[in-house]
Amino acid sequence: MKIKHLTIIAAVAIMASSCADKPKTEVKPQAKLIDKYAEYTLTSDISHLSENEKEMLPLLFEAADIMEDLFWKENYGDKQELMAKISDPDLQKFACITYGPWDGLNDNKSFVEGIGEKPAGAQFYPQDMTEEEWNAFDDPDKNSQYTMIVRDENGALKCVWYHDYFEQQIKKAASLLDDASELAGDEEFATYLALRAKALRTDDYFESDMQWMDVRNNNIDMVIGPIENYTDARYGIKASHEAFILIKDQEWTKQLARYAQFVPELQKQLPVPEEYKKEVPGADTDLAAYDAVYYAGDCNANSKTIAINLPNDERVQLQRGTRKLQLKNSMQAKFDKILVPIASVLMTPESMEHIKFDAFFANVMFHETAHGMGIKNTITGNGTVREALGNQYSALEEAKADILGLYLVTKLSEMGEYTTTEMIDNYTTFMAGIFRSVRFGAASAHGKANMLEFNFFQDFGAFTRTEDGLYAIDFEAMKAAVERLSSEILISQGNGDYNQVKEWLEGMSVIRPELQADLNRVNEAGVPTDIYFKMGPEVLLKK
Repeated sequence: MKIKHLTIIAAVAIMASSCADKPKTEVKPQAKLIDKYAEYTLTSDISHLSENEKEMLPLLFEAADIMEDLFWKENYGDKQELMAKISDPDLQKFACITYGPWDGLNDNKSFVEGIGEKPAGAQFYPQDMTEEEWNAFDDPDKNSQYTMIVRDENGALKCVWYHDYFEQQIKKAASLLDDASELAGDEEFATYLALRAKALRTDDYFESDMQWMDVRNNNIDMVIGPIENYTDARYGIKASHEAFILIKDQEWTKQLARYAQFVPELQKQLPVPEEYKKEVPGADTDLAAYDAVYYAGDCNANSKTIAINLPNDERVQLQRGTRKLQLKNSMQAKFDKILVPIASVLMTPESMEHIKFDAFFANVMFHETAHGMGIKNTITGNGTVREALGNQYSALEEAKADILGLYLVTKLSEMGEYTTTEMIDNYTTFMAGIFRSVRFGAASAHGKANMLEFNFFQDFGAFTRTEDGLYAIDFEAMKAAVERLSSEILISQGNGDYNQVKEWLEGMSVIRPELQADLNRVNEAGVPTDIYFKMGPEVLLKK
C-alpha cells in the first residue's frame, strides 16, 4: 500500500476535521443547525479485496478529494475564506455539509452574517450577468454542461472548458485515475478508469460512460466527474463535480439482477399513449447493491444520495440503458435514523406495521429504474426533455422517478415477479418517505418533487389524516393516484412545454399550512432531516 496517498488526504477525509480553520468574525446566532444531520460512519468489509485493489483505494480517495475541491469552487468559491468568517465549530461543520453559507434544507437561506442570497447560477456564471447578455451571447459552447461562463479582458462573456478552467487539479485527478487503472483487478473497471481520466482531460464523457456500462464483475466501483445539474438553479445546464467510492455487495447484487430483464416489458405497460413510450430503453440495465465508503463534492452536499442511476447521457441510455446502484448502508442509515422516527410521529399505529426496510429498499431501487424509462426526446420537436424543460427538469424528473418507481414495483407484483414485500408495505413506506424528503425544502429538486406528490395524493384522496394529525393511506385510491400522476408527468415530459411544467410545479410544489404544522411536530421531536458521514481512508482502511 502506498502510504503517501493516505497522508496526503488524511486531513480532509473526515467531515469534522475538514473544518478546523481558525475563525475571525462572528455569524448569526443560529445554535444547533448541525442537529439537522445525524452522523453515520461509512465503512465496509474489504477483506475479500486483492492487495492491488487495496493499494488502489488511496488513489481513488485522493482523486475524489479533488472533486471535493472543485465543487467548493463551483458552489461557493474560496472555502478557506468562508471558514475564516465562522467562529462556532458546529457552524463550521455545518458549512462543510452545505459547501457554503447557505442552508440547502431551508431554501438556501444564508446562515453567515454579511453573505446574502445564493446566486441561482452558483459560480458557473458571472454574478452580474443579465438575461439580455446571456441571450445575446452567441457561442454554442455556452449550453455545454462542461463550460464555465466568465468575462474576458474586455468584459464580454466567454466559455472556458472545465479542463482548462481547473487545469492543474484536473491533470492531477486524471493522473491518479491512470495510476489506479493499473491496479484494478477487473479489466472492464481498469479500462473505465483510464477512459475516465481521458474524459476529465477533454470534457468528452461519452466513451467512458459507455465503458462504465460494462463494469459488472468488479469489487470496487467509482463514479467521478461533473455529473448532475442540480446546483445550476439558474438554467439547469452546468454539471457539478462529485465522486463516489463503492464496495460491491456481491450477494445482494445477485438477488437484484433478475429484475433488469423486465425493463423493456415494463416500458410497454406505462400508462400513457403509445407516442409517449415509443422509445425503447436500453435493455442492458445493471441492478446492483453497494456499500458506499466515500462521498465527495455535489453528492455529499446537503441531503445525501442513497442510490445512483447513471449515465445521464440520453445517447447512452437509449443505446445501452443505465446502471442502477443501490447504496445499501446509506439507505439503512436514512431508514433507521430518519424515516422510522418520522413515521412514529406522523403515521397511525396500524400503518407503522407496514414501515419496512425491504419496502424502502425496493422503492428506491425502482425509483432509479424509472429514471431510465419514459421518453428522453420530446414528441413536439423541442429537443430532449432535459433541454426543453431547463431548470424545471430536475424536479419533474425526480417526481417521475418516485411515482413511476412505485408503479413499476406494483406491476411486477401483479406479474408475480416481485414477492419480497406486500404492496401495502411499499405504499405505506412510500408515504412515510414523502414526509422525509419534503423536509428538504423548495431549494431541492427532491423536495419539490415530494411536495408535488403529497399535494396530488391529498387532492386525490389517497390518504386520510386523523384529528390528531396521524396519516394512513387508502391503498386503492393511492394506487389509482400513482397511475394518474405517472401519466401526467410522462405526458408533460413528452410535450416539453416549459411554461406548463413551471406553472404546475409552482402551484403544487408548496407545503400547505396543515402539512407544515405536522412537519413542525417532527422537528419538535428532534428528528434529523438528513445524515452526514464520518468517512475516509482511516475509517475504511484502519487495521
